[in-house]
Amino acid sequence: MATQTGFTYDLAKFIDFREAEACDRVRRISRAELTEHANPDFRISVVDDPASFYRAFADDLVGRIRAARDEGRQFVAILPVGPMPQYELAARTINEERLSLAHVHTFNMDEYASETGVTAPPSWPGSFQRAMLDRFFGLVEPALRPPGDQIRFPTTDALADYSARIEDLGGADVCYGGIGWCGHIAFWESHLGHEFEGDLEAYKQAGARLVELHPMTIMQNALHSFGGDWSWVPPKANTIGPREILGARHRSFWLDGDLGGGVSWQRFIARLVAHGPVSEFVPGSILQTAPTDYTILGGVADNVEIDMA
Repeated sequence: MATQTGFTYDLAKFIDFREAEACDRVRRISRAELTEHANPDFRISVVDDPASFYRAFADDLVGRIRAARDEGRQFVAILPVGPMPQYELAARTINEERLSLAHVHTFNMDEYASETGVTAPPSWPGSFQRAMLDRFFGLVEPALRPPGDQIRFPTTDALADYSARIEDLGGADVCYGGIGWCGHIAFWESHLGHEFEGDLEAYKQAGARLVELHPMTIMQNALHSFGGDWSWVPPKANTIGPREILGARHRSFWLDGDLGGGVSWQRFIARLVAHGPVSEFVPGSILQTAPTDYTILGGVADNVEIDMA
């Protein structure tokens, strides 16, 4: 039960994480306290300036690509679609440096799918394949791009052995990502936790699969990608699972859910993921258990408050 100055009520039924006391505790974490964490390998930082935030993301990606080239090894990365501004910045640096991506292998986290599990084609404007090809790889000069078969997406045809393909390359060097409104990582949604009956270790071993999107994800993505039109958001998606995320040698997560004007949908879930209990009903919370950089845009770090102005 939630209690707010004498008003007591239960959480809405569609919310999978039911620990109201934990919610109350993390809600009270101030901006000044947010970057403190008991696990020194879970590194939380706040970047106030959006331009600096996306530049840091781009520099991290390019730096890892460059280091792998200099060390004469392949580079394997799991990549998200959102946020997108960092990819244009990364492509610009790659072109300026004439940095070949011949050694780069990428696996996108997810792709939208129909109710029957057919993934969106690149011709559909909302396709993650289209977004990555248009807004990252297509901006890299052709001579510098990775071979086409080294840019992978979890399409209907690829899903069955998607996890195995990552593992065949020795696992990912890094998994980039963000946090969804329900706490999802990739499209690994909060309601999937019900399948594991409290067995967190089995949960961590779950791999790529087709999932039904959580109502909060439908609304979140309608808000930031589909002009607020929830009827435009597909009902399902193919996604990697906890196995691929925790199997990467490092995790780099970036939270930019700031709508401006003092409004951010991500303030509470950023805190619950980073400072709440590790729970299969808050998928992103597993990041607390592994080396992770957790970078928060300034407006997302602000205190969680009721504002009826």
